[in-house]
Amino acid sequence: MLTTSDFKKGLVIQLDGAPCLILDVTVQSPSARGANTMVKTRYRNLLTAQVLDRTFRSGDKVDEADYERHKGQFLYADGDRGVFMDMENYEQFEMEEAAFSAISPYLLEGTEVTLGLFQGRMVMAEPPMVVELTVTETAPVIKNATATAETKDAILETGLKLKVPPYLENGVKIKVDTREGRFVSRA
Repeated sequence: MLTTSDFKKGLVIQLDGAPCLILDVTVQSPSARGANTMVKTRYRNLLTAQVLDRTFRSGDKVDEADYERHKGQFLYADGDRGVFMDMENYEQFEMEEAAFSAISPYLLEGTEVTLGLFQGRMVMAEPPMVVELTVTETAPVIKNATATAETKDAILETGLKLKVPPYLENGVKIKVDTREGRFVSRA
């Protein structure tokens, strides 16, 4: 059993029979003496991908989820689903369309990911924080362009569309932040 004092970003708890990843924790104390302290959480239900808010009283107890993180690899896309492999035991898992569509723009075949397993079933795959992708389509290079606030549209090899600096051209490898979906630097 976990108490609200154990809550932190990235912890997986079990609420209503489902694994939930805590995204944010805020502690509010209505009085100066700390009586009736409330712990507000924002979490993602890993089975439904819903982001929800819930408030707990300080000291409330919740179950820790039967959740494990494993090193994995993205194998291939099978239609709208993704197929992943656990690198420890070579077991393969399929990810449903709803969850896969959110991370597929950051995945190339062979990309290493972190698999989230709940009771032996894959419920989440986290891509690395930064991935390297090749620019396939963008406007021509603007002469004398520098890394200013100006940007132009680009399409990457996975189909991801994002804003890049004006000095980039087709065929250049760039680094992309997978949490915010933004350009980081040249590779």
